[in-house]
Amino acid sequence: METEKDISLMIFDFFKFDKIIIFILLTVAIVAIVKLVTHWSSQMQNKFTSKRLAILQLTTVFSFVTYLFGIVSVFYLVFQPSKELLVAVGGSAAVAFGFALKDLVGSMIAGFILLFDRPFQVGDRVNFGDVYGEIKNIGLRSVRLVTLDDNLVTIPNSKFLTDVVSSGNSGALDMMVVTCFHVSIYQDLEYVKKLLHEVVITSRFAFLEKPVSMTFEEIALSNNFVIRVNLKAYVIDVKYEKAFLSDVTVRGSKTLNDNGITRPIISTELKEKAE
Repeated sequence: METEKDISLMIFDFFKFDKIIIFILLTVAIVAIVKLVTHWSSQMQNKFTSKRLAILQLTTVFSFVTYLFGIVSVFYLVFQPSKELLVAVGGSAAVAFGFALKDLVGSMIAGFILLFDRPFQVGDRVNFGDVYGEIKNIGLRSVRLVTLDDNLVTIPNSKFLTDVVSSGNSGALDMMVVTCFHVSIYQDLEYVKKLLHEVVITSRFAFLEKPVSMTFEEIALSNNFVIRVNLKAYVIDVKYEKAFLSDVTVRGSKTLNDNGITRPIISTELKEKAE
């Protein structure tokens, strides 16, 4: 009875009202600091666009580490749990918390692995299952990905350790973008190559420090043979991916038509087969 009474007193002392208030205030302060740094990071990204991904990645690591170690440190500084209390409640609490928070703990460990093993980084364009978009945040529990339709997709960290994920730019600011055109098999392909090359190098979104390349494939569509041109070039910043694709497609089609390059007519059904 005496031992149970002592434990009750220790627990009551541990959860004093003033300690709880201080813990909440310090936790709010940590959250505010992270939000302030994130806001400052956004301004720096707009100011130093060439370093946008590096700033974003540093901010993510700072937020992850601050939330995890900051809250744990505040907990120990404020409540200062004694060894006796930890021994008294540690066993049963560990089992209870283990079952209740096993998924959260697994995701936190997976988050550490993602941050330091780096299969992808914040700012990367990735394919995960049937979702494609830009990694906006790697948090304690999940990864937030924004699709090109501006939808926010939240994926548990642990999913990335077991499923296949591909990164389009792997931490770089630039990324390859492939634009497809179709022309008649009777056209001068060298001339086509020259025209489309000119279209790419005059695009304001093109990253010209990396090469522009083209491949030509003869494919069958509706019992006819046509040439599919795969135009491969790098966009200067992944955030301009769709703008670059649209610019090259619109100006490329106009250039081919203006120069008398015959284009095959492909129905919607045939387009699906070609893709």
